[in-house]
Amino acid sequence: MDSVAAERLALSLLAWYDRHARALPWRAVGGRRPDPYHVWLSEVMLQQTTVAAVIPYFRDFLGRWPTVTALAAAAQEDVLAAWAGLGYYARARNLHKCAQLVAEWRGGRFPEDEAGLRGLPGVGDYTAAAIAAIAYDRPAVVVDGNVERVMARLFAVAEPLPAVKPRLKELAAGLSPERRAGDYAQAVMDLGATLCTPRKPACGLCPWRADCRALALGLTEDLPARMRKAARPTRYGLAFWTVRSDGAVLLRRRPEKGLLGGMLEVPSTCWRDDVPWSMDEALAGAPAPGKWRPLPGVVGHTFTHFHLNLTIAAGRLAKPESAPGLWCPPERLAEQGLPTVMRKVIRHALAKA
Repeated sequence: MDSVAAERLALSLLAWYDRHARALPWRAVGGRRPDPYHVWLSEVMLQQTTVAAVIPYFRDFLGRWPTVTALAAAAQEDVLAAWAGLGYYARARNLHKCAQLVAEWRGGRFPEDEAGLRGLPGVGDYTAAAIAAIAYDRPAVVVDGNVERVMARLFAVAEPLPAVKPRLKELAAGLSPERRAGDYAQAVMDLGATLCTPRKPACGLCPWRADCRALALGLTEDLPARMRKAARPTRYGLAFWTVRSDGAVLLRRRPEKGLLGGMLEVPSTCWRDDVPWSMDEALAGAPAPGKWRPLPGVVGHTFTHFHLNLTIAAGRLAKPESAPGLWCPPERLAEQGLPTVMRKVIRHALAKA
């Protein structure tokens, strides 16, 4: 596409955005400059997560930690607890590390260029480009799933994702303007989120409809094409629902590295790929010696790359003081910032024990 056509498309999209931009709590309004802290926080939260899910977490984080220096001073356990339910918990750990680095080494100021931003914990190519464009209006090619879908349809790119990602980024780069880079980046994402949706796109309202090759060819519902995903494997574990005589429940913190790293959990065996755990073999991983009985039913949860089936054993320990972990009164379990899968375990155990 030549530069004249690219400029025309950019201007028409910006005109549409000026009228129809989504009202989001991290966006600046009234001509104010975006707050880089707000932009960074929202972009990290939005990785692999929907806008609707992120909004209440974003507002809660700002209420607790209104600046990057306040977030840096927070205890990591508090940050992980506030993040509980958003998933992908490595993001929360990197978020805290990044806040500490920015507060200590940079006096609370984020880098303004993509290269500097990519040096921060948890900031990859997409996030660096988004922050540079949106927070600092730097020309940058911002490509998320919404933008990929828009490009695939606008140019009728038939090759499937994910192999075609570099081609879609190249096409997006050819349209990205030098001026109003931040507004343009948000405009393309809004276009994909509100009109050029995965199913039943509102093509009649699209400012690019006259130039959309997929619309002209009747291919909008078929693009972007995707490779068939491999079936998710299933893993198995056994969780130990351990209750003290006063009703307190035993929790423990998972290792810092790995899935759900640093989060509190109901103690469990490792999660293995082959077959469910029998009670006899699982007892080697019990938090301490005690009397255990299996509870009926299975707790299922789906992570990005696998399904998890957890059975539960309930018991009381002969010597509760010997068990490493945290004894939590049942009325305070909701305050512990437990990941979703562990909240499911607790609900099941309370119903079946």
